[in-house]
Amino acid sequence: MVKILMHGCNGKMGQVITGLVKEDENACIAAGVDAYAGIDNDYPVFTSLEDCNVGVDVIIDFSTASAVDGLLDFAVAKKIPVVLCTTGLSEEQLVKVNEAAEKVAVLRSANMSIGVNVIMKLLRDAVSRLAPEGFDVEIVEKHHNQKLDAPSGTALALADVMNDEMNGAYEYVYDRSQVRQKRDKKELGISAVRGGNIVGEHDVIFAGTDEVITISHSAHSKAIFAKGAIAAAKYLAGRTPGLYDMSDVMK
Repeated sequence: MVKILMHGCNGKMGQVITGLVKEDENACIAAGVDAYAGIDNDYPVFTSLEDCNVGVDVIIDFSTASAVDGLLDFAVAKKIPVVLCTTGLSEEQLVKVNEAAEKVAVLRSANMSIGVNVIMKLLRDAVSRLAPEGFDVEIVEKHHNQKLDAPSGTALALADVMNDEMNGAYEYVYDRSQVRQKRDKKELGISAVRGGNIVGEHDVIFAGTDEVITISHSAHSKAIFAKGAIAAAKYLAGRTPGLYDMSDVMK
């Protein structure tokens, strides 16, 4: 039985994970941490990590970027592996993630969905074949009107996968409104849409001469991310220090 500490337990994702873990005979949430204490859970909830005195095997984090620094310090000090799902991290925080991974197991993924991670593999093959043929690459992502960061962490991860495959040839362009010029072949455009209660949609568009190929993923509920996070937590518990991602879980 894998004992989980749910960091951000009273948020939307924390509550989805809480409900799914109840049905998992191989895992349980032993404790939660959340500054908001207005929800009754069937496990103890602490308002800060420092107050948590419950032994756990792994942490799942769905909180806010501002809480990640303290989380990493706690995980390193207590030697507890952490599944880091929060997006919108700064460059300084990403450096801290890598430093923490030298001392404790850290699994970081911009998107916990198994489907999105399969698409990442497809994009490597697609961009390596289509870009040399002159196809332009654009990403359009859509999310609900409460999402704070833009573009989404998933959109950036999709772009990074393709840029890595092309040896860093692309320059990311987020806004063309201030410049009047033709599109450069080395641009990789990323556009964000915010509205309603869209869970998450990502379209990767390969636009060539006389043909367009679109690879799409639509999330219909937050459960797909929760299921991935739980699978990652069970995988990460007991692992040696290092930086892991969902591709390790899916092997």
